[in-house]
Amino acid sequence: MAGHHFQQGPFDIPEVSDFVPRRLKPWLFIFLVLIIQFSGGVYLAAATDMVGSTALMQQDILMAGYASIIGLAINFAVMFRIKFRFSTRTQLVVSGMVLIAANIICAHTTSVPVLVGTCFVAGWFRMQATLACNSTIQLWLTPVRDMAIFFCYVYLVVDSAIQLSGIATVYTAFFSQWEYMHWIMIGLLVLMIVVVLVLVRPARPPMYIPLLGIDWIGGGLWAGFMLSFTFVCVYGNYFDWWESREICLATLICVACLALNLWRATFLHHPYISLRALTNRNVVRATAVYIVFFTCMATEHVFEHSYAAAILGFDETNLIDLNWYVFAGIVVGCWFTYVTFALRKWRYKTMTAIAFALAAVYLAYFYFMIDYGVEKEMLFVPLFVRGAASVIISIVFLTSVVQSGLSFQEFPKALTVNGFTGAVMGAVFGPALVGEWLSHTVAKNASLLGSAMTDFNTAICHIPLGNLYGMVQLQALVVSMKEIYGWLLIVALVSFTVICLSYSPVRPWAIFPKWRTIRRTLRRMVMREETKTKVVSMKK
Repeated sequence: MAGHHFQQGPFDIPEVSDFVPRRLKPWLFIFLVLIIQFSGGVYLAAATDMVGSTALMQQDILMAGYASIIGLAINFAVMFRIKFRFSTRTQLVVSGMVLIAANIICAHTTSVPVLVGTCFVAGWFRMQATLACNSTIQLWLTPVRDMAIFFCYVYLVVDSAIQLSGIATVYTAFFSQWEYMHWIMIGLLVLMIVVVLVLVRPARPPMYIPLLGIDWIGGGLWAGFMLSFTFVCVYGNYFDWWESREICLATLICVACLALNLWRATFLHHPYISLRALTNRNVVRATAVYIVFFTCMATEHVFEHSYAAAILGFDETNLIDLNWYVFAGIVVGCWFTYVTFALRKWRYKTMTAIAFALAAVYLAYFYFMIDYGVEKEMLFVPLFVRGAASVIISIVFLTSVVQSGLSFQEFPKALTVNGFTGAVMGAVFGPALVGEWLSHTVAKNASLLGSAMTDFNTAICHIPLGNLYGMVQLQALVVSMKEIYGWLLIVALVSFTVICLSYSPVRPWAIFPKWRTIRRTLRRMVMREETKTKVVSMKK
């Protein structure tokens, strides 16, 4: 995208008031981005408490949580346009106000459409505020604009915030009520707005770029596709898949939105997501790797909570303490990727092989270890490895999108595709597949174990029928988990072997263009749209 760009002189942020020490200015924005990342529509760690105190189901809360991620992903395609339309101060203040409203609504509403819509909007503004902060300190993090370095910081902040917010939410609910987490975040967001109003100047962007030429209809259709796809995966098992009208209707909407988007992309000059971005080699490769990798890791969503709660007997606080193990893996994974991938420029192939090797370790550990008497400390290794593997694969393939050869007009569109396939599809498709697989495997193993134990009980033990049924179901669950872990381990090992046997000399060299270059590029695009609009109006 560009050559080397070295920062001249000590780093400074002119938008921040001069009485703030120069060295503290970047840390101010890191503080703000942490508040933004902690805030959201719903807090999935409080799902159990929300189900118990509202009329909502577990699926409703999951759908709202994923709607927030979809709103975040949809924003990628236009986030730079908004950045160059409004000042950093305006973006942060407006986003903070929207997130405050979202927290108030989500703490009180029991309407699923309202909850999902609120979380979608909250995700959109959370992404815009995050960009406003991170883009401000980008040159402080990497003066040469090396995106491999920048993404290590991004995932360290984002993934760590997910784990830490879960811990904070559960302990808040444990000591008081789950709604208090929303009020704590409202207080922090108010603090953020006050800090921004006091310390950040209302400086306008150097070049005013109006929001012309954006395919808002396409954005709505892509949001419809992503939401309906997520609905099918989240509610599929509950509604018995395509035996129900709800899943059939959602599938129809999903296919229709996708078909309309692809059709519109064939003739629109600036579709929300272009065919060039969809068919880019690096984007397609990243999508394929995400599907395989996160399907292998889908046991995180399907098995771990059931295993720790139903079999090991952990309560909510012991369950959430496991997040510390994942957090440690994320920190070490980001550090390892920074040293090897960002600084030493290890190949994409090498880093992908390492991620799949760690995934195989995670699956193998559970396959051989899963039992009734596992101590909490014994779960450190698999959860640590899972956190490291996930963050490595995410940083590596997000960097590959930057290095895909797409022009800057197409690059944000590729980020939207990457955000959906990596964050949304990775979180819903694999768990839906593995969850359905588990239900069929448990039924099969319960039938086999039940007949054997019934004969043994009739002959010798004479255990009450209710107790015997519980023992059969528990044993069937353990056996089924072990069986699925084994199959997924085989998939991970085969993927690792294929990666090792392939040849790819490509090393990361993803350099972000200068901000003034981006402004000029966007300005030229808008000027073409303005000229086109004038010509059309003159013809009329």
